[in-house]
Amino acid sequence: MAALQYYDVILKPVITEKSMEGMGDKKYTFFVHPEANKSQIKEAVEKMFDGVKVAKVNTMNRDGKKKRRGMVYGRTAKTKKAIVQLTEDSKEIEIFAGL
Repeated sequence: MAALQYYDVILKPVITEKSMEGMGDKKYTFFVHPEANKSQIKEAVEKMFDGVKVAKVNTMNRDGKKKRRGMVYGRTAKTKKAIVQLTEDSKEIEIFAGL
């Protein structure tokens, strides 16, 4: 696969009750590209959002669920989530404002 650009790394934000609670501690959750590593995720967040500095990144891989349609078994797509912790002097991320 070709090298990932920073705008290909972050797919979409995760908006759940648990991820909203983490926003008070400046923790933001995103779905990311399955082949992205922590340093690529950090670079992508800092480039996409102005004034944001990342302290650390935690990632988790989730396997696809088993699904069945008639006699055929298959799996849904694998996903990867990243929880990004911002520094104390960092600005907030605007896409989560007002939620």
